Amino acid sequence: MATWQDFEHEAPDLAPAVRARFEANKHHVLATLRKDGSPRVSGIEVDFIGADLMIGSMDGAVKALDLRRDARFALHSNPSDETLAGGDAKVSGRAVELTDAADRAAYEAELPEPPPGPYQAFRLELEQVVLTTVEGDAVRITSWHPGEPVRRFERR
Repeated sequence: MATWQDFEHEAPDLAPAVRARFEANKHHVLATLRKDGSPRVSGIEVDFIGADLMIGSMDGAVKALDLRRDARFALHSNPSDETLAGGDAKVSGRAVELTDAADRAAYEAELPEPPPGPYQAFRLELEQVVLTTVEGDAVRITSWHPGEPVRRFERR
């Protein structure tokens, strides 16, 4: 597992493009696992705070309950439009809930405004990052896993 900062250090050419995709729009799609193992998708906002990519959720939301039970997640950036200008970014890994009061206070201090009520917050530990772009008639896929070199391949 890796932090967002680890990813930036290991993939300095890929990280800014992926971050740009998540910063281009406010709303993204989070996939979690239900109790029965089936997938659940939910809307989510993300924050880049210090070394981490973070998500927050209203207290008791099913996506937060899913992550507490099974920390595995996939997060898909909002692609904006059919042109996929700038690419299509996805990250996956495990979500770690912030339970320590000092960690929660630091999280709140970095937000543009405080959460409106009780909440859960999670640091996303990364296992894979993928950026897919379309250039002409080619689809270019760039991927990264912690401790491995960036891989690129093309499909026509």
